[in-house]
Amino acid sequence: MYIKRALEQSVINISSSFPVVLLTGARQVGKTTMLKKLGGEKRSYVTLDDPMVRELAVTDPALFLQRYTPPLLIDEIQYAPQLLPYIKIMVDRERKNGQFWLTGSQVFHLMKGVSESLAGRVGIVNLLGLSRAEVMDQSHHSGFVPQSNELKNINKLAMPLDLKTLYEEIYRGGMPAVFVDKKINLEIFFSSYVQTYLERDIKDLTQVGDELVFFRFLTAAAARTAQEVNYASLAGDVGISEPTAKQWLSILVSSGIVYLLEPYFNNTLKRLIKRPKMYFLDTGLCAYLTKWTSAETLEVGAMSGAFFETWVVTEIIKSYYFQGKRPPLCYYRDKDQKEIDLLIIEDNKVYPLEIKKSANPGRETIKHFAVLARTPLEIAGGGIICLCNDLIPINEQYWFIPVKVL
Repeated sequence: MYIKRALEQSVINISSSFPVVLLTGARQVGKTTMLKKLGGEKRSYVTLDDPMVRELAVTDPALFLQRYTPPLLIDEIQYAPQLLPYIKIMVDRERKNGQFWLTGSQVFHLMKGVSESLAGRVGIVNLLGLSRAEVMDQSHHSGFVPQSNELKNINKLAMPLDLKTLYEEIYRGGMPAVFVDKKINLEIFFSSYVQTYLERDIKDLTQVGDELVFFRFLTAAAARTAQEVNYASLAGDVGISEPTAKQWLSILVSSGIVYLLEPYFNNTLKRLIKRPKMYFLDTGLCAYLTKWTSAETLEVGAMSGAFFETWVVTEIIKSYYFQGKRPPLCYYRDKDQKEIDLLIIEDNKVYPLEIKKSANPGRETIKHFAVLARTPLEIAGGGIICLCNDLIPINEQYWFIPVKVL
């Protein structure tokens, strides 16, 4: 069963403009499946997961590219960065777009080689797990923006989403394998996923000395999803130094496990908090790491609100990534404890959003939106993303936004 991905058209467009396309993202999000589907029989495929193939790519890149000729899809390119200079030579000689499609599950070492060898020759896109819009075949044609007309149009087409169904989706997450096989044992799947991540990516590519300590760090980070990053607290819980915590968190970001939402900054506002917030990009993995045993216990548990916020933010992030765009997102918090969960900023316009696990959040929830009057941005819409059943106006500018429109 293949689910059409929203990123497909962006990959095709980039391939027609660059000789090389690099598709990054965490393991198991469907990178290879999508590119093999798009490439069809006209594009050869080779994976560097194969030890013999990898050995050839590392020891004799020139011979590798004689054996495997473009148009070519090379899977897990991070295992043989030695290929990149030879790919550069070939694309400069041939001067054809779309010659090489590359995938990479880990980008912390890979991106340096790409920037040095393939600058100006490669289009880079990022794939995350399935979004609800993809599953429902209702993907946005652009990133999510809570404008009145846009919200009304999406709301007309959106499928209903009740609390039970929502938390089942949150609990399972967006890995395509988990979605396709409803009978899959989630405990075994995510246990294997984490083990592969630790053994093949973390150990091989980052030289983390102690896998067990890194696993504790991973679980401590999962317990802090939708929270501000506090490196001292994170390091203290795991028993590592603060610089190590910063380094390891950057690994989670680079490998597509975690997204850091930066705070809004403006020189005229002197009392702003400067720490980012952390969100796990797959709520299923996060639920596994924090030891929730079912969607029902997660929904009534202490982290229920944090998981709801995480799911909403990641769905919005996906709506931008899947159009080949960088998410224009941040959050607001100042030292007077005034906070806005999410700001979408485009074309000098700001769309403030609160995220509440409630079917009837009070109108006072948007009271902190007033602080944006002190910024140079034009407030162009926004509201409260919640569990209400329909799109309901709060006032002329803001809405109660049902979560189903995501």
